Amino acid sequence: MFAWLLAIFIYRMALLSRASLAAAAAPFGLQFDNRHNLLLHIQTVHEDHTDTDLAFKVFKNYFCDDCGKKFGKKSNWLVHQKIVHEGRKDYACDYCEKTFGAKGDLTRHHRTVHEGRKDFACNKCEKKFGQKPGLLYHQKSVHEGRKDYSCDKCEIKFTLKSNMFKHQRTVHEGRKDFACDSCEKIYGRKSSLLSHQKIVHEGRKDYTCDNCEKKYGKKRNLLLHIKSVHEGRKDFECDKCEKKFSSKQYVLLHQKTVHEGHKDYACGRCERKFGQKSDLFRHQKTVHKSLKDFLCDKDGEKLKKKSYLLVHQKTVHEGRKDFACDKCEKKFGSKSVLLKHQRIVHEGRKDYVCYDCDKTFGQKAHWIRHKNTVHEGRKDYACDKCEKKFGRKSSLLLHQRTVHEVLFRHQKTVHEGQKDFSCDKCEKKFGHKIHLWNHERTVHEGRKGFECNECEKKFGQKSHLFDHQKTVHEGRKDYACDVCEKKFGQKSDLLKHQRTVHEGRRDYACDKCERKFGRKSHLFDHQKTVHEGRKDYACDVCEKKFGQKSDLFRHQKTVHEGQKDFSCEKCEKKFGQKIHLLNHERTVHEGRKGFECNECEKKFGHKHHLLFHQKTVHEGHKDYACDMCEKKFGQKSDLFRHQKTVHEGQKDFSYIEEQYTKFVKITRSISVKIRRGTL
Repeated sequence: MFAWLLAIFIYRMALLSRASLAAAAAPFGLQFDNRHNLLLHIQTVHEDHTDTDLAFKVFKNYFCDDCGKKFGKKSNWLVHQKIVHEGRKDYACDYCEKTFGAKGDLTRHHRTVHEGRKDFACNKCEKKFGQKPGLLYHQKSVHEGRKDYSCDKCEIKFTLKSNMFKHQRTVHEGRKDFACDSCEKIYGRKSSLLSHQKIVHEGRKDYTCDNCEKKYGKKRNLLLHIKSVHEGRKDFECDKCEKKFSSKQYVLLHQKTVHEGHKDYACGRCERKFGQKSDLFRHQKTVHKSLKDFLCDKDGEKLKKKSYLLVHQKTVHEGRKDFACDKCEKKFGSKSVLLKHQRIVHEGRKDYVCYDCDKTFGQKAHWIRHKNTVHEGRKDYACDKCEKKFGRKSSLLLHQRTVHEVLFRHQKTVHEGQKDFSCDKCEKKFGHKIHLWNHERTVHEGRKGFECNECEKKFGQKSHLFDHQKTVHEGRKDYACDVCEKKFGQKSDLLKHQRTVHEGRRDYACDKCERKFGRKSHLFDHQKTVHEGRKDYACDVCEKKFGQKSDLFRHQKTVHEGQKDFSCEKCEKKFGQKIHLLNHERTVHEGRKGFECNECEKKFGHKHHLLFHQKTVHEGHKDYACDMCEKKFGQKSDLFRHQKTVHEGQKDFSYIEEQYTKFVKITRSISVKIRRGTL
């Protein structure tokens, strides 16, 4: 009887224990096959759950001496020591030779990677997972939106407790326990170390874009690329300036650096600060080490960034300009340049203000450069040849190009005649590529995109517009010659004046007649008009043709309009050209005759008078023949006078008076020579 009652009691206690265990496991949605596993689960996982019918005390009795981590099972503790601290990976995959520390991880790897199995499907969105923890994490974070673990220092919340521990360990404690054995770089997470080794040292990029075949080392970078580049999505917007970004981290970085002004990374050499660590590394590599690691295989040009190399190849060698402005139809090789153009030119935005002088800038780089060079007086760029320092890198490059490289380029293009850049439309050659581009844009495309707002004259280059406004409308001549004090509107004109007038240099020789010129443009005009006989500019009034446009304008102004803007201060005689006024003053009022004939020692005030004298008197040239009587003359004016007086019967008394004056002078000269006995 007692044995029977004892059996009933034991049976009821068993039923009660099962009911209590089921009630205890109900809040967590988990089921266990025996009491031991349930007790162990509650002890090790749920630390503070005392709202069940059974109040269990949590036990993590196994403590790691190396990292201080606690475990509820001895087996987990042993596996942790073997894998983490001893680095043992005893289980290798037969397919890919990847090694694992636990057999369960190897089995899971086989099932999910090589067999492609995803046995756990979400009942809400039908997304499938290879492991059950991935499914549970997905449901809890995506569909339930739960973040149950909050950091007690910064109040950031996490879905997984492990992520919170990693956050505290790496961010607040600053621990980086995982070091790369190849480059000694350290990381706070093992996954970051493995990703670094795979991408950097092994060079693996396992994720390929199906649209453009671009490869990435991380899957999230591939997804971000697809979303931002091919889908054009920018889902994250700054709440201060409404600028949109493709990822949340870019928004946070933008807010920290632009709106909050954080610059946490300082250069140890020049003390310049940056908002991003990558910008600091790029600054150190390019400025202080002058590294340009990306070489173009077509023209050998080196660039600092791979993105610069890709843009260079696309725009320069392929000639692509895929981004067009919808307002002025101007095309650009990169989207960033297009957006900058629209913001500065069409919207007129200057968002960057200098708080020292209230000057505004359209680009942040210009604002930073202004602060560094103007207010801080920094000159971070030193020339390695003459040790001269500059505040801008462009100034340094300009200095090196103009001072140290100008002689080489001058010798190559001027004296050696090298012109490596040829126009494919007119075969004209240039010594510099920029000159070829300007030629194609202004001559063949006829583009003159820069218009003067005062006289509506258009120019092909912006610099020409500025020079026009400064010299014509403002009347500025800022460059004075220190020898003769003559002033010029452009520095290039001053240098040409000094080189040709005071130094007497004529570096451009004609290869047909060996005549030399001080300016290259004069050489071209000479070849075009003298040797080719071209006269491309015709007067629309008298149809007279000229070889140069300036001669046509001068002809129209002086002959047809009768303008004589240059007046002599001594005799008030007026002239249509300044050169004629200068010749008049030099020969008439100063009595200068600087050109002497080497055969008869006769002197002339003008060089062309000397040449004409030598040709007609000593060489006997008479190139102008009358078509009525075949009489020849040395001057064209004498031919016209002959035709007018002899064949047309006109009485030109001025001509008669002129001839009588010449006759009187000749007779007097003969009389003097007779008295002196020299005749």
